[in-house]
Amino acid sequence: MIPLETFRVALRALLRNKMRSFLTVLGIIIGVGAVIAMVAIGEGAKAQVEASFASMGSNLLIVLPGSSTAGGARGGFGSQPTLTWDDLRAIRREAPAVRYAAVQLRSNAQLMSDDQNWATSVSGTSPEYFSIRNWKTAHGRPLLDSDVESSAKVVVLGQTVVDKLYGAVDPIGQTVRIKNIPFEVVGVLEKKGQSSTGQDYDDGAFVPQSTFQTKIQGGLQKFISGTIFIGATSTDSTVRAETQVTDLLRDRHHLDSSAEDDFSIRNLTDADQTGIRIAVPRGDAVDLALSRLLKRATLVRVDNQAAGVALLRAGQVSAYAAPRPVLLELSAQLPGSHVIGEAFATIAFAAFVPKGHAGHLAYVSEFLEEAKASGAVQQFIERTGLRGFKVAPSKPK
Repeated sequence: MIPLETFRVALRALLRNKMRSFLTVLGIIIGVGAVIAMVAIGEGAKAQVEASFASMGSNLLIVLPGSSTAGGARGGFGSQPTLTWDDLRAIRREAPAVRYAAVQLRSNAQLMSDDQNWATSVSGTSPEYFSIRNWKTAHGRPLLDSDVESSAKVVVLGQTVVDKLYGAVDPIGQTVRIKNIPFEVVGVLEKKGQSSTGQDYDDGAFVPQSTFQTKIQGGLQKFISGTIFIGATSTDSTVRAETQVTDLLRDRHHLDSSAEDDFSIRNLTDADQTGIRIAVPRGDAVDLALSRLLKRATLVRVDNQAAGVALLRAGQVSAYAAPRPVLLELSAQLPGSHVIGEAFATIAFAAFVPKGHAGHLAYVSEFLEEAKASGAVQQFIERTGLRGFKVAPSKPK
């Protein structure tokens, strides 16, 4: 049979059974579309996790003050003020590998608008802090050097605080009271979401460090009652920046070669060194992120936490990577251990349907709910090894 005749026969068969042909085509479209959507979601999830991990600051250093000792009990780093404002200025001026350096002074306070109130964390800092964390404003403006110099009563809010205090009202130019002191809202940060442990990165307020000391919480004169955040000039220069800052602070604090540091520097790239072996839970979000982020260290994948801890105790790996709460709990059981890093952000996905296509929207919504209810989404997550992700609960009808 010649190709043209074959085509005519096939066309007549399709036209003779229009409904069956339509349903067949529809099934193929839905099936292929679902596979494409699932693959896209999986790849998007990996990219989002990688971006979330990198946004913590692959070139970030956190300098903590020293440790206090009372009655034989050591308070841990941060319990004894040893960092000074002159130290901060020296780091900015004398460490070539440092691009930015800023303090973070923190306190909890009740914020009040005209008819609402909300308890949140208030941080005193400078414009460099937002450059270090790569945090941008969605509305208004960030803090300025002039705000710090003049001790201006201005505040930049996270999106959660805005939602709680102002709802749909534009907060820019509004007055919010912090510890009963009026501040002008000059900016709103871009939404950053939540960590996997429920910490809301958008639940916070930021004021100039000078204003924080005079209006929110008194300072310690020449000492910094907080931490110093440092942004290196690049990811590759992070180790060099850490060395420069360490040498500079030891020299400024007059520590001899036999004395321990009276400060601590946290480096998110500490683990990414040749010869370092890191145990990770096989296939979960930590595994996915570290496999893309780390360039020198070797990942050792384990089936459960106990296996990872066993390798750590036996000295077969140098570190164990997991969500921060897990690491903090394990650190208490392993004397001398050191926790670095933070938690991952929750990733939300949505389907886009053009305005005016209510029928299409209803169909897509029903399809997604059926896919979740049938276990198809969960099976995809398990099949692709995305064990760090969970299926959102179905919406009530």
